[in-house]
Amino acid sequence: MTVEEPERRDGSAPDRAELAGALGITHDDPLLEQALTHRSFANEHRLPSDQRLVFVGEAALRMSITDIVFHRSPRDAEGPLSKLRGAVVAAPALAGVARSLGVGAHLRLGRGAETGGGRDLDSILADALTALIGVVHLRRGLDAVAELVTRLFGDLIERLALLGEGLDWKTELQAFAVREGLGEPRYRVEKRGPDHRAHFRAWVLVGGVEYGPGEGTKAKEAEKLAAEAAWHAITGD
Repeated sequence: MTVEEPERRDGSAPDRAELAGALGITHDDPLLEQALTHRSFANEHRLPSDQRLVFVGEAALRMSITDIVFHRSPRDAEGPLSKLRGAVVAAPALAGVARSLGVGAHLRLGRGAETGGGRDLDSILADALTALIGVVHLRRGLDAVAELVTRLFGDLIERLALLGEGLDWKTELQAFAVREGLGEPRYRVEKRGPDHRAHFRAWVLVGGVEYGPGEGTKAKEAEKLAAEAAWHAITGD
């Protein structure tokens, strides 16, 4: 069965040589083609999708990011390190790196994903980049992944690290939950005491499970703590 490749607006098929070169793999590697095959395309053509490579790539990426943030911040405790790593591997950040590599133009998408703007959708781009990292791991090993991740993510890590407390657990939990298909987190807040001495307790519902409570003198503070508790419970970090 002949499978059509994605085309540029001028009708020509995109050249994968530049992308492959940036990753340090060959342009005709069958795993490269699989990494660029979204499940919508795979289902239509009965082909392997990128999901197995996403599985491998996630582990290799997290290991490399963990090593980078651990060594760049020798005095930080586990909490700040987890928050920084979480921000780096969140779908919006991964999608940004994917866009810098031009990954969207090379994706093989099904008809629905194509018409729905899938080439620039954060979740699809994030998975594709993770799958590509999986290919690098399988073909060249973890050391090559570490070198690639340092090159691709180094500036991003430095920018996110400067935010410090500006890395919001609610934002990272939402990005993670949406990427994993758990839906938008929903918060429930209880207020106790008079306005001048109010105390808030918050819970967050993610994927049908409620986490918390987070407690604070402001509702937003309680929600952030509930989000942090949910993050650690769900990810195991």
